[in-house]
Amino acid sequence: MGTLRAIGRCLEHNYMKRLKSHNSLPQLDSGKLLVSDKSGSCLYTNPLQYLTRRTLILDSISSESVRLQRHSDSDSGIVEVSLERPGAKNAIGKEMLRGLRHTLEMINEDASAKVVLISSLVPKVFCAGADLKERKMMTPPEVQFFVNSLRSTFAFIEALHVPTIAIIEGAALGGGLEMALSCDLRICGEDALFCLPETGLAIIPGAGGTQRLPRLVGTSVAKELIFTGRKIGGREAVSTGLVNYCVPAGEAHLKALEIAQEINQKGPVAIRMAKKAINEGFEIDLSSALELEEECYEQILNTKDRLEGLAAFAEKRKPRYNGE
Repeated sequence: MGTLRAIGRCLEHNYMKRLKSHNSLPQLDSGKLLVSDKSGSCLYTNPLQYLTRRTLILDSISSESVRLQRHSDSDSGIVEVSLERPGAKNAIGKEMLRGLRHTLEMINEDASAKVVLISSLVPKVFCAGADLKERKMMTPPEVQFFVNSLRSTFAFIEALHVPTIAIIEGAALGGGLEMALSCDLRICGEDALFCLPETGLAIIPGAGGTQRLPRLVGTSVAKELIFTGRKIGGREAVSTGLVNYCVPAGEAHLKALEIAQEINQKGPVAIRMAKKAINEGFEIDLSSALELEEECYEQILNTKDRLEGLAAFAEKRKPRYNGE
């Protein structure tokens, strides 16, 4: 365990040096980092989550409200970010935002990460949005800085080189829904509740909601949901295209893990290039997007994984990809 502690202190020290060099990012309070001596253990409010999990390795550095877990064995490569601020229903305050950004930075630098799950350890809530009690104490410039930081963090999620899956059980409100919108895929339980209530507070969704929601559900539906602040459930969410799957309450994690496992078996370089081609190609004209697709395809032509895929197909076996 002494080695774990030493590694944790080293990672914390190196990360703090990197973070302080980026003045645009919120500064991380090192007093909020935890070094865990526990391996392969975690508390879950839903027993089904534990029973269906592979072995988990709890990362040696976590914030008090954001946990980072790495799956192991055959699920190695699946990384899970879990929100845990039960007293505030996972409302995002300054500390939680620092912890989330820090965790995402770690994942982005981890070459072994292939799929990211974003979930909640708080029953019946994914994320209640921004912490309005904290917001009430901010000056207008502080509010603007916080919202800009929130928007850039969600943009960072969207730009991660690996697929991201939001697991929504319960409420995803305001910034919580905007976080889910920044993920590549969304899986919810039937009891999920989605809402962008900002206009009722005389503001607008400011962390990407006005842009990502219409890109998913269309401008007409997005305008209605934002103008009225209407809440919708899991079944309506899947019918509008807001989420990919709506499953029985309590089973969203199982479905998300199943999808993550399928992605985890594919060629890592191919997955990264597919995400790049789709995300960047969607924002440009078709002719330019096709050129982008060609460039992305060229990136995989000389990979060992491509040759392994052909060999595995010919030999009728499962491919063994290593991301090269």
